[in-house]
Order: sequence, then C-alpha cells, then structure tokens
Amino acid sequence: MSGVTEHIVSGDGSLLLCNPAIDGVQVAWLDPQFWGERARPVAVGGRGGASFVEADIGELVLRQYLRGGFMARIAHRSYVFTGFSRCRSLREFRLLQRLRELGLPVPEPVAALAERSGLFTCRAAILLRRIPGALPLPASPALHEPQLWQRVGAQLAAFHAAGLDHVDLNCDNVLHAPDGIWLIDFDRCRLRPPARRWQRANLERLQRSVVKRCGELSAQQRESLWAQLLRGYQAACE
Repeated sequence: MSGVTEHIVSGDGSLLLCNPAIDGVQVAWLDPQFWGERARPVAVGGRGGASFVEADIGELVLRQYLRGGFMARIAHRSYVFTGFSRCRSLREFRLLQRLRELGLPVPEPVAALAERSGLFTCRAAILLRRIPGALPLPASPALHEPQLWQRVGAQLAAFHAAGLDHVDLNCDNVLHAPDGIWLIDFDRCRLRPPARRWQRANLERLQRSVVKRCGELSAQQRESLWAQLLRGYQAACE
C-alpha cells in the first residue's frame, strides 16, 4: 500500500472513512437496514451488532459498536463524543490499514463511520471484507491438532513483535482460514512498544477464553494444546 490509504467524506455531524481501492462506498452501507435480506446476524462472538453482508463487491462484515454491561441499559449504541479523532470506528479503521501495511493477516477495512447522535453522543460502525473460509478457533475442524495451536502461537508472536496490544484476544477473535491464522476485532487495540507485561496479559486472556469456549476439549487436552501454542510462540520469538 502506498500514498493515500483513506478517503474522508464529512457531512452533517458525521465522518466517513473509505478505502480508496473500493468504489462507490456510501454512508448507507454502514446501516444493516440498507442491505435488507442480504445481511444476516453473526451467530457468535462480541455483544451482537455484527452482520454478514452479501454485497456486489463480495462478502462483507458490518459491525456496529455496542455498549456492554450496565451502560447498555442506558444507551446501547451511543458513546460520549470526544472528537472524531478519538472515535473507536475511525481508530480501528486506521489501525487495520497500518497492520495491513505491516503485512499482518487482518481484514481489509472498507469503511468506518462516526455519526453524531446527540449533543454529546455519537454512534459508530465499521465495514470489513469477510475472510474467505475462516472459522473461529473453537469451530475449526483442526481444533485437536497440535500443529494448529503452534501456528496460532507463531502468528500471535508476529503480532506482538509488531507491537499490537490486542485488548480482547479471545478464541472468537482468532480465525482459522485455508490460508492461515487471522486476527479480528481491533476495537480499542493499539500499537505500542513490545513489553512482556501486556503481551503476557494478551496470552492470559486468550487462555481463559480457551477454557470457556473450547468445551469439547478435556482439561488435559487443553493443557497439552496450550503448551503447543506457547511452543509456537516462543519458537517464533527466537
């Protein structure tokens, strides 16, 4: 990638980032209702708000940014607006562009929208290309194979070497595709100087998710396969 990596279109109280390699992107694309029956909810992962979309340009994933916990009862989709530069969808779009420039396996961003929804609030959404044939780690048919876990560990090491702190590294954000291991969902993630503390926190979070989500594995299998993941991680770091 070179030159301009995004095209900014601003309107009344909104800001849209568009991938310049994709023609015809418009604000309406960030609304699930625009797609009608061509959009269907993603069954697993996150807080909801994600849809698979059958578009003319290929299969996409549309994700709206939703609140969790107690605040979801008050404002499910609205966040406090502190400036477009801090909006989560726009920051994730730019981070994805940077990670792709670094050659890391992440989805291609199509567009990101930050839209004022009140005097002090905004709503956000992001549109991505779907990774062909990708399945969340717990759904992989190779889940029991040590080689898969070694590959996951090696790929995580590559992300960490690039400085990616994935603050929500869980099983559903690790995808196994025919062409390799991918990471998704970079909301609130950032690039920072490599350090054992946050890298270890990423891995510990993933390990807790493995215990929770990989229920078809016995405790002994999980322990053995996690050791394979760490082996792949450490080998890639050497």
